[in-house]
Amino acid sequence: MALFRKSAAPTPLDGVDCLYVDLDGVVYKGADAIPHAVDSIRATGLPTAYLTNNASRTDAEVAEHLSSFGLEVQPEQVVTSPQAAMRLLAAHLEPGDPVLVVGGAGIVVEIEARGWRVVRTAAEQPKAVVQGFHPSVGWKDLAEASFALQRKPADGGIPWIATNGDWTIPVAGGIAPGNGTLVSAVHTAVGRLADFAGKPETPMFELATERFDAKAPAMIGDRLDTDILGASRTGIRSILVLTGIDRGASLIAADASMRPDHVIEDLRGLTEPILPVRETLETSTGDVYFEVGAAAVRRSGIDVTLVRPGERAVDSIRAACAAVWTADRPVLGLRVSPELLAL
Repeated sequence: MALFRKSAAPTPLDGVDCLYVDLDGVVYKGADAIPHAVDSIRATGLPTAYLTNNASRTDAEVAEHLSSFGLEVQPEQVVTSPQAAMRLLAAHLEPGDPVLVVGGAGIVVEIEARGWRVVRTAAEQPKAVVQGFHPSVGWKDLAEASFALQRKPADGGIPWIATNGDWTIPVAGGIAPGNGTLVSAVHTAVGRLADFAGKPETPMFELATERFDAKAPAMIGDRLDTDILGASRTGIRSILVLTGIDRGASLIAADASMRPDHVIEDLRGLTEPILPVRETLETSTGDVYFEVGAAAVRRSGIDVTLVRPGERAVDSIRAACAAVWTADRPVLGLRVSPELLAL
C-alpha cells in the first residue's frame, strides 16, 4: 500500500499508512459530527481504525453511529476498550468462568463472545471483575465489585480490569465524571489498584496494530492524557486536534510525555502543509521570538507573551508551545500571559 503524501510540502500524514482516530471530540460531539471531520477523514484515503475508551457501546453500535455521518464504518474497524480488556483477561480465565461486569453491553458482548459467563453479584463467585462506564452504573454495582475484590490474594483474590481511566467524559450537558472516577471509588473501598486496558495504556494500540497490520500509524485525538500519552508510550506518531478537551493552557503546560508531534485546528489540518516554527534571537535583549504564520510569541527571561495573534488560534498555540517547551526551565518557572492560556 502506498503511504499517504499529498504534496511536496510536508503534512502531518507524511509516511503514515493507517489512521487511529479517537471519537468524542474528534469525529463528533454528542449526536453531531464535528465540522469538517467526516470529509477530512475520507479525504486521506487511508485505512482507519476508530479507537474509543467508551465502554458503554458495542463495536457494531459505534460503527452504526459513525456510518450515520457517512463514514461507512464496519464493526471490525472499531477498537474498543472492552476488546482491549479481553486481552488482559484471557490470561486468567477458563471457558465458562463467571466474570462480574460493572458496565453495559459494550463489555457484556465481548465477555460472552469468548465463552465466559456474565454475573452481577459477588455472591456468584466471579473469577474476575471488569469495570467500564455506562450511564446506568450505580452504587449497588460499585458495591458488588468491591465485595468481590475484597478477597485477599492469599484467599483467592481475583483480577480487576478497568476498561479505561478517563476521569471525565464530554456529554451533551457538559463535562461529566468518567470511568476513572468510578474506578477510584472502588479503589477507595478495597485498597487495591485495577489494571487498565484502554488509552493511554498500550493494549488498545497493540490490538489496532495487529488488526490492521499497521507499520506507520498516526493517532489522532483531542486528549493529552489518553490519546497523546498512549501514542507516546506505544512509539507512534501523535496528532492533537483542537476540537475537543485539550486546548491552549493544557497543551502549553504539557509534560514531555504528552506533547504531540503535530497540532491542528480541525481535521482539515491532516492534509494541509505544516507551517514551520521560526525562531529568532534578538541579541541586544536576549529575547527569543517564535513565529508560526502571522502569530508571534516572545520569551523574555521568564515571561512568555503574545506579540501578534495568528489568523488561526492553532498558530498562536504552536508558537507559545515552542516558546515554553524550549525554555531552560519547566512551565511552572515561567510567567505565561493569560491571553495565551485562554486560547
